[in-house]
Amino acid sequence: MGSLPDEKNIGDDRIENVAQKMPSNEEEEEFTPEEQRKIIRRIDLRLVTMTGLAYCISLMDRTNLSAAAIAGLKSELRLDIGNRYSIVVLMFFVPYVLFQPPMTILIRKIGPTIFLGTIVMTWAVIMIGTGFVKNWGQLVGLRVLLGVLEAGYFPGCVYLLSCWYTRYDVQKRFSVFYLIGCVASALSGILAFGLMQLAGTHGLGGWRWIFILEGVITGFIGILCFLFLVDFPDRAAKSWRFLSQKESDWIVRRINNDRKDGNLEAFSLKKFLKPGLDIKIWGFALIFFCLTTVTYAIAYFLPIILMENMGFGVGAAQCLVAPPYVFAGFVMYSTAWVGDRYRVRGVILITNALLCIIGLPMMGFAEGNATRYAGVFLTVAGANANIPACMAYQANNVRGQWTRAFSSATLVGFGGIGGIASSLVFREQDAPGYRPGMYTALACNIMIIIVVLCLSVWFWFCNRQAERGKREIEGEPSFRYTI
Repeated sequence: MGSLPDEKNIGDDRIENVAQKMPSNEEEEEFTPEEQRKIIRRIDLRLVTMTGLAYCISLMDRTNLSAAAIAGLKSELRLDIGNRYSIVVLMFFVPYVLFQPPMTILIRKIGPTIFLGTIVMTWAVIMIGTGFVKNWGQLVGLRVLLGVLEAGYFPGCVYLLSCWYTRYDVQKRFSVFYLIGCVASALSGILAFGLMQLAGTHGLGGWRWIFILEGVITGFIGILCFLFLVDFPDRAAKSWRFLSQKESDWIVRRINNDRKDGNLEAFSLKKFLKPGLDIKIWGFALIFFCLTTVTYAIAYFLPIILMENMGFGVGAAQCLVAPPYVFAGFVMYSTAWVGDRYRVRGVILITNALLCIIGLPMMGFAEGNATRYAGVFLTVAGANANIPACMAYQANNVRGQWTRAFSSATLVGFGGIGGIASSLVFREQDAPGYRPGMYTALACNIMIIIVVLCLSVWFWFCNRQAERGKREIEGEPSFRYTI
């Protein structure tokens, strides 16, 4: 598998592959294995924790619509007329998809600290403003602006994280990053229920306080982003109280030893767009589209399904969202550990998709709330655990800074299209069963399995040819695809 970490380092639960084999004895002796672990741990604490915390707020801010909907938003702004609620959900994703490619270029040009910190602070203002809208048209306008800003955050973080870690370190880091986001999904319902109790304070409805106070929290996280987010590895020494130049150089060499793309490449539009001719990039994007069609549908409609379909009250529906996401966190990190430990990606995606295929019929069609709620656990766990699995699958099988940037943008862009699809197939007129949406979610997980199997066969064939010297993968003789 090309230039890979020494086998003795595989299985360290704290840090995988930290004592990478260096090109020369001088570089091997530059840092001891313990010093290397400390450097990687410092990166984890600053990079993964900070990006995950801001993503937690991002996910909460884009999905709190469902909590607000059952707290009075739908009735006060008349979103129960026709497809208005679905339109409000949909309009977030249009700019979210369109603005991702240019935003991914900007994060490399401007730098993560200023770029990501600025957009988090700006969307905090929008969230607070949402608490004061007077009609559903104003709500749509603010959701569009929120989509423009958030278009830069998630793909930017996927790109940034993939630039810092070697191929078999990355899925656990993606999982922790996304797991922190799942904490938002788990706690947002409980938080929203608490904020609803402010109904009538200063003459504002409970749903308005959900947006206002979550916007204030977002602003606080934005300030932390300016202080603690870090730059790309080649510029990491410039980040506040982070790595020295010597440590930063070691990280770049570590990445180059793994896949030889740790250094910044000069930007050109041709170089950025060229990966669009590579069919596997669109295969990764199609997988992510199928995943997010399910995860966004759950995020936007689960509280409504719990209340209208399963008969729970408002408070119970808000709070019962949390346990399935806690379970998803355990599944997510466990499968990520297996993926990194045994250097597999496709089998993880297929296993999690099978969890959804079992859980969705239970959730949608079974008799009795206990069985249906158990189906929610399997569906939420399988769909959400596959998000970091897909991100790692993509990150492991591309090379080059701008290829990585383009691939991250298309991956998350198709994820946004999945959000659009979820808003269209889970329609108001299909409540409370949402059968077309359930069938679509099942079809998406079947499609994931088919695409992963096709890519796996192709990757195996390419690796075999590369071993025989008949093919050079990703422009690097030692590079091999991860199946």
